[in-house]
Amino acid sequence: MAILAENKKVIHNYQILEKYEAGLVLSGPEVKSVKKGQINLKGSYITISPNQEAWLINAHIAPYPPAKREQKDYNPLRKRKILLHKKEIISLLGKSKQKGLTILPLKVYTKHGFVKIEIGLAKGKKKYDKRELIKKRETERKIRRALRGKV
Repeated sequence: MAILAENKKVIHNYQILEKYEAGLVLSGPEVKSVKKGQINLKGSYITISPNQEAWLINAHIAPYPPAKREQKDYNPLRKRKILLHKKEIISLLGKSKQKGLTILPLKVYTKHGFVKIEIGLAKGKKKYDKRELIKKRETERKIRRALRGKV
């Protein structure tokens, strides 16, 4: 499993409640571009359409230079279909309707040659939650340093 892109802002700004692995429908040149790491998940999100299909919105996949002829009218920000089981889509749809919950892409990676995306059901963190987390991390770091120094 090779991680191609990671959405680090999501981990900082949101609390991840559940994670799902899904497939991503891409064109041939897009697959090559993604495997080269030319994908950006910043500002992207996932919506579920009324006919129960999941879509990745606002993910930027750069055009693949050798395939210029095939990609004349290429839109790098076009919406892309996400492949999930029907039960997972229904579950996500029900949970995302709750106040404050959203579905966001966490990372894109390859698994057995296929491009996969990890999506998460997320709840936004408040500013004081972020501060608490930073304080907790700092105290744990100090404790580890103190224990290392004594042993």
